[in-house]
Amino acid sequence: MSGVSIVGIGMHAFGRTDGVSGQTQGVIAAKRAMADAGITWPDVQFAAGGSDSAGNPDTMVSRLGLTGVPFVNVKNGCAAGGSSLAVATAMIKSGAADVAMAIGFDKHPRGAFNENPADWGLPSWYGETGLMLTTQFFAAKIQRYMHDYGISSATLAKVARKAFANGALNENAWRRTPMSEEEIAGSRMINEPLTQFMFCSPGEGAVALVLCRSDLAHRYASTPVQLRAVSFLTRKYGSFEVFSPHLAAERVAGPTVDASAAVFEEAGIGPDEVDIAQIQDTESGAEIMHMAETGLCKHGEQESMIAEGQTEIGGALPINTDGGCLANGEPIGASGLRQVYENVVQLRGDAGGRQAPGSPKVAFTHVYGAPGVSACTVLTR
Repeated sequence: MSGVSIVGIGMHAFGRTDGVSGQTQGVIAAKRAMADAGITWPDVQFAAGGSDSAGNPDTMVSRLGLTGVPFVNVKNGCAAGGSSLAVATAMIKSGAADVAMAIGFDKHPRGAFNENPADWGLPSWYGETGLMLTTQFFAAKIQRYMHDYGISSATLAKVARKAFANGALNENAWRRTPMSEEEIAGSRMINEPLTQFMFCSPGEGAVALVLCRSDLAHRYASTPVQLRAVSFLTRKYGSFEVFSPHLAAERVAGPTVDASAAVFEEAGIGPDEVDIAQIQDTESGAEIMHMAETGLCKHGEQESMIAEGQTEIGGALPINTDGGCLANGEPIGASGLRQVYENVVQLRGDAGGRQAPGSPKVAFTHVYGAPGVSACTVLTR
């Protein structure tokens, strides 16, 4: 059975694009990905698309071409993009398609996410008491983690500073102005210990990827990137998750731990072999926790790693080289595919001023979404 390779990538810049719908941004990303692969829409034999607030992705066919292509819509929280990639990959591996596309786009209104409890199977009181506020969940989670593993508030600011510095080097990022640790730490407190600039913002943007059977990859790309593995899993009973109305007496690891372990096992590659990683940083504490939950380091090692600059672009393990969610914002449908896009650019050696040194060969992505789903990939060149 042939593997799966990524042979085309396309992106519409993240941020705010007034007057341009989310679907239009998705169409632009899809056309750019096809141009990168040297194909046209009739060559695409299957598509999967993720969007949360900007409509059904399959309606894009009215603008891309009415070819009868099977097109699956995916809505899976922040893991929508990673989930659509998993679906497209499975179709190629099954033999149902030789060439497929994964697309993600979104266009969220300004302000914080304002979720309806009923959409998540929760009673109205859950929202009325303020428990739908994700800022509170993330703050509670990182408070406990900092206590248990000796992580300081200064490290939270260091993560955000890195994100904005990297975003300044990324032409597709939303936040492109560097900020100092002092500015970040001194910004408005949202939920202790997380300040305003330690959080990402809902936004807009789109990403599309063209996938094909690896034995056909050189037809479409001079430097194809192999998608060694993709995994997405939901939460187990006992994990501490956002939008959860209860907490079990005994805790178990969350879906991030399970999905990352599964993807490394499938790829036959260990986390110690990763050269570059893009991991979920909905807020700066998430990046710290996910570093260990994905196996990239041990719990408690983050404090020294970050202080020593190991996660910087020039460090031993560059993380979120494009600025992550903090600098790019989070259009839910596109966020996970943005990570894969960045890793393809890095593995091709085309990242310009944010290119990780040493010709990275193994790249990892991780995304976490409500109410407890995680998607991970391993890519190689």
